[in-house]
Amino acid sequence: MSTWLQISSGEGPAECAWVVARLLDVLLAEAAAGGLEANLLEAVPGDEKCTFKTALLALDGPEAPAFVAPWRGTIQWVGRSPYRPNHKRKNWFVATECFAPPEAPSWSPDELRVEVMRSSGPGGQHVNKTESAVRITHVPSGLSAIAREERSQHRNRKLALARLAQLFERQQGAAEDDLRKRRREQHRALVRGNAVRIFEGPDFKPRPGDASS
Repeated sequence: MSTWLQISSGEGPAECAWVVARLLDVLLAEAAAGGLEANLLEAVPGDEKCTFKTALLALDGPEAPAFVAPWRGTIQWVGRSPYRPNHKRKNWFVATECFAPPEAPSWSPDELRVEVMRSSGPGGQHVNKTESAVRITHVPSGLSAIAREERSQHRNRKLALARLAQLFERQQGAAEDDLRKRRREQHRALVRGNAVRIFEGPDFKPRPGDASS
């Protein structure tokens, strides 16, 4: 199971997008040193070369949740702007947050309850004389689908399974929409201050005494 870590410059200027790119390099290096597999899933380029407005990193390995925990929050960089040398501001902030990726819909045959019943409704007396309708319920989730159109119980079973798969797909789509919404909200939730990690200078080195040093 992956753990996703998003780095966001929020609505910050190009300097913050520069910090996102530098922080991404740090995270990739530390993840590799910690024996984790790290993959860049998504990156939105910044206005300047080699910068990112946001980056989404997938970390795989049993230690991934423990790895990302101390990175969650505000990351601060102290330094002169690489784009505006005369700018007075020296403190720049980005935000990090972890997300659980949406799980792909799946089920085991052992989790399904299959019920057969007498068909009802239009279709004539032939339909009503046979127990050809099928309802299939995925017990853990409670999702259920029914098929009664076909005269064959076997075909109705296949149709009900297909409908159940559609329900899972819709549920998956809703979960992905919710994740995208939470990721968008993170861009606007940047808190400037109370940094969990602080880096300094053009070399983006951790501040002496900081937890990351």
